[in-house]
Amino acid sequence: MNRYIFSLLFLFLAGVVYPQTSLQRFIDHAALKHASVGVSVVELESGKSIAAYDEEKSLTPASVLKLITAATAVEVLGENYRYKTEIAIDADDPSRILVIGTGDPTLGSEVFPENPDAFFINGVEALKKSLPADKEYSIYVVDNLFGYSGISPEWTWIDIGNYYAPGAYGISIYDNSYRLVFNTTDRNNPPRILRTEPEIKGLTFQNSLSLNTTGRDNGYIYGVPFSYERSLRGNIPVGRSEFSIKGDIPDPGLLLGETLAEQMRSAGYKVGKVETDRVDYLSRNSPSVQSAPYRIGNVIFTRVSRPLKEIIREVNVESNNHYAEHLIRSIGRRGDGNIYSDALEEGIKQILKHWDEIGLDTTPLLMYDGSGLAPQNAVSARFLTDLLVYMYNRSDYSTAFFQSLPKAGQEGTLQNFLRGTRLNGKVMAKSGSIGGVQCYSGYLIDGNKRYAFAILVNKFNGTRTQVRSAIKQLLLGL
Repeated sequence: MNRYIFSLLFLFLAGVVYPQTSLQRFIDHAALKHASVGVSVVELESGKSIAAYDEEKSLTPASVLKLITAATAVEVLGENYRYKTEIAIDADDPSRILVIGTGDPTLGSEVFPENPDAFFINGVEALKKSLPADKEYSIYVVDNLFGYSGISPEWTWIDIGNYYAPGAYGISIYDNSYRLVFNTTDRNNPPRILRTEPEIKGLTFQNSLSLNTTGRDNGYIYGVPFSYERSLRGNIPVGRSEFSIKGDIPDPGLLLGETLAEQMRSAGYKVGKVETDRVDYLSRNSPSVQSAPYRIGNVIFTRVSRPLKEIIREVNVESNNHYAEHLIRSIGRRGDGNIYSDALEEGIKQILKHWDEIGLDTTPLLMYDGSGLAPQNAVSARFLTDLLVYMYNRSDYSTAFFQSLPKAGQEGTLQNFLRGTRLNGKVMAKSGSIGGVQCYSGYLIDGNKRYAFAILVNKFNGTRTQVRSAIKQLLLGL
């Protein structure tokens, strides 16, 4: 009996000591010698700490921040929430077609298996059943729901204008990104610009791109929202008859309006002026003093998005910045419907308010966007594990949130992480990386080991490969 009790005690102590030993090896890793590190590992059911190191320190999370955005979105909006985009007639002008956006990031998106032009095809078919073709029409795009700032003021110049940092507005189309196609067969001259896909009228480029023989895409497009001047820097592969890089559409609402106009003209309609609400929005002093220059009448066509549970899965599995930025602004508008308030700021306020009301300590959480691109974002490892425990045990949307996370070694941004190890498919988590930052946070479900974890590494001196390897070994040692 004594031997039996001793064995049980030994196994218990080993279970406690081993994670701590693994953690110490992680902290002592040469690649982390000068790094700032935060670690929190807790039991899912009890919230009891299994391993911790500076778990209260606020560190830059990069895309791990999307866990907070996605969790709050599903909590506030519901897993079956769907965006609507409507085509209507102006009640005061029957020759004026309105397109009203509610911030849907999926319109024309490449993410889901449907025709990117389905909105235009189906919309024109609906218009053909309702409007005579013997008069001229104008198009007015109501894309004002999030205002027109589009991007976080804390994003860096090296990101703005690129496809992974598109602006977020009341109207989105084609992931708010375009392809810039080059011919790179002339080794003695800069890459020759062929076209954009889709065509964006008036867009100009200052081309400083060079060619490389590595085959790698190191080309970047720089430019601010609503500016049609773009700078090209970096290098792209030589010897290609066609090679493309992606950039941010300067004015998605206007592009949508112009595309709808072209589709209508092809169907035999006369379409004159195409404009968005931007100029009118910026010229109005107060919505209480000056009414909007349109009045929604008969709704001709409504496009409904996929449910939010599918949208947050795209956010977490593929780390979709564009979708995340729409989500945080949608959270903001749910809390404050005034289109003249800053949708991003309101979204941040609502996120802090929500988790304060749940009972989480939000003092370690600093947010400047919904995607994690801003280097000023900060959160503690402990806050992340507290949120993960809540979402797993108490949220009405626990299943939708859990299923939104990629499985390590199998999916999305975690496809190669922990592949071929005993934790393959047993870790469901979000990764995050920007310059000097490497983070992982999520769930580890391996037999009796059921943990929420957050591992945040900032300002590391080793290579990213070394840091990822160290994190992998820490998880395997839990």
